[in-house]
Amino acid sequence: MRKVDQAYDLYKKHIYDAEKVRLLKENNLKVAGHVHSVIWELFAAILTGRKAEGITGADLLGWEVKSAKDGGSFEYQYHRNSYLSKLDEDCKVNHLYCSYGTDYSSLEVRAMRGDELNGEMSDWKALCIENYNQGKLRFRKSINYGYVKQHGLLVLTICQSELVFREDNFEEVLRNR
Repeated sequence: MRKVDQAYDLYKKHIYDAEKVRLLKENNLKVAGHVHSVIWELFAAILTGRKAEGITGADLLGWEVKSAKDGGSFEYQYHRNSYLSKLDEDCKVNHLYCSYGTDYSSLEVRAMRGDELNGEMSDWKALCIENYNQGKLRFRKSINYGYVKQHGLLVLTICQSELVFREDNFEEVLRNR
């Protein structure tokens, strides 16, 4: 079974859950955001075939994973003790962006190489240093959805919980563009 098929199976079992969405709505609870970041990391691990390595640094070996509601920005967070190495790493590893619909029945996944983000992230280092010189513990910046949509490689699209587009060789296409 191809990695895209395996990731789609995980999506159907653990991300898009029509019954859970119905129950959340019935009880006036927020639907968007109920899928924890570790589930997105698991989805990405299956999609890329890469595993997590350690507790700091990129989410998966060679990949950073971000998720946001459709049209939302993708937040990066840097902690006081590791921000310089993490920021340098983010400019080298690949990035997987998952944009989901309010009820998770739609999903768009795009990928970018770290060097494609250098322009966006290049100003962050000075801002990060300034932030920590002021005694703050965290530094947050975002890559906006429009930038990812314009520059990212479309990996897969799910509409109404059906897989409608797939790029099975996305890692090779990403590497060669």
